Amino acid sequence: MNIARSFNNWRKYRQTVAELGRMSTRELNDLGIGRGDIHNIARGAVVR
Repeated sequence: MNIARSFNNWRKYRQTVAELGRMSTRELNDLGIGRGDIHNIARGAVVR
């Protein structure tokens, strides 16, 4: 994996964590996401 791709993956991960982190617990629950699942979901977003 090259440096540019690694950096883009890191940015995508951080952006996903930040966006989900700004949501209320109720909004996350509506999506079927627990607050403790945010990092796992962000990791999954990078893989796609």
